[in-house]
Amino acid sequence: MSTGRIFGIVAGSLLLLFGLGLIFGGGGVLIAERVLADPTGFVSLRSTPIDQDAHAVVLPVWIDGPQWFWDDDAVTLRLEVAGRGAEAKGLFVGLADRVDVNRYLSGSQYVEVKNYRFSQEGVARRSRLDVTVVAGSAVPAAPTTKAIWIESASGAGAQEIAWRVEPGDYALVLMNADGSRGIAATASIGVRAPFVLTVAWIVLGVGIGFAMFGLAIILISARRRGTASGEAGAAGGTAAGGMAAGGAAASGSAAGFPLTFHAEYTEAVSPALWLVKWFLLIPHFVILGFLWAGFSCSWLVSFFAILFTGRYPRGLFDYNVGVLRWSWRVGFYGYQALATDKYPPFSFQAGGYPADLDIPYPQKLSRRLALVKWWLLAIPHYLIVGLLFAVGPHFGGIVIVLTAIAAVILLFSSRYPRELFQILVGANRWAYRVLAYASLMTDTYPPFRLEE
Repeated sequence: MSTGRIFGIVAGSLLLLFGLGLIFGGGGVLIAERVLADPTGFVSLRSTPIDQDAHAVVLPVWIDGPQWFWDDDAVTLRLEVAGRGAEAKGLFVGLADRVDVNRYLSGSQYVEVKNYRFSQEGVARRSRLDVTVVAGSAVPAAPTTKAIWIESASGAGAQEIAWRVEPGDYALVLMNADGSRGIAATASIGVRAPFVLTVAWIVLGVGIGFAMFGLAIILISARRRGTASGEAGAAGGTAAGGMAAGGAAASGSAAGFPLTFHAEYTEAVSPALWLVKWFLLIPHFVILGFLWAGFSCSWLVSFFAILFTGRYPRGLFDYNVGVLRWSWRVGFYGYQALATDKYPPFSFQAGGYPADLDIPYPQKLSRRLALVKWWLLAIPHYLIVGLLFAVGPHFGGIVIVLTAIAAVILLFSSRYPRELFQILVGANRWAYRVLAYASLMTDTYPPFRLEE
């Protein structure tokens, strides 16, 4: 496969992934608004019970940003309150400059909300306020007698205020209408932000554009076959020649499974080079990050192609084989085996390296199997491969442990045990068979064994 086609698939995949991210982001906001917003367009937090032995509950509201951003009803804040209990009092709710609120409540006992907490306890959802008590003994005048309020409402039953947000330092205040002590109520804050929906639609549209452009680049790169058949034939011939030449090697394919897996054994491995291979492989890790991004998008495009045509796009198939071959070479040199000191090439080309793999192109694939083989049918293999390759703070997979043992033996004896080599190659062979199957590159179910 030519460098141009590889670059095209990778670049298109990155554009496609970026576009999908924008689509999920913008679309998620639009869906959330449809699901969560009430008929007036407000999205409200869960109602919170308030029981405070104080004259007032104060919620600081500090708004920053340029004035132009908050113009044209960019954001509207709504506070809804209702009395609780059989003897619910008339309530007052208001919004004012914070300095005016502090002056009004000076000397009185009130609570200031510092945080809102929401938790899930079993099937029950709970919310509560973290507050700071400001001590005092004075009794404030009834809030309705003060002319400090920007927005306010008072009376029996449920009360609400709605405020078009502007920059400044404010406070929302909840009190009994007569200013008396002891507040028992439920409160809920809602927000309406039309500009968020406008931005979401723009993000969704841009995401669709990027995704379509990226998809087009992937398809064009996959269709530009040029000498693809020749390349594939040459690669296959080279791979076959290399594998046939390796007398002391683990290669070949399992009976009936279309994966040729090559790993050449040698005892002449540096005893200490493995200490720095992680550093030497950094360029490969960076490139493989991009290549695997292309692999994931190639899988997605190929999934739909198989679903509708029963065929794997040849250009994408060759690309995916190349990514698997590159990954196996890096793993063979690095910490999946530590079995060679020959630095892996920056190439998809088969042959010329002690580790190689090849998968013959399938002329026809099952459409129905494409729906289930990559997740449902592969679950038993995923469990086994997870056991083989798991990496975590409390548990290392079998391959990780055996590679570490091989590294220690190399360090002290300068010899790579053949038995460890065979087990590690078998475990990697198993993993790459599963990858080939889950990547929809074959309909043949992987065997449950390490051997060829």
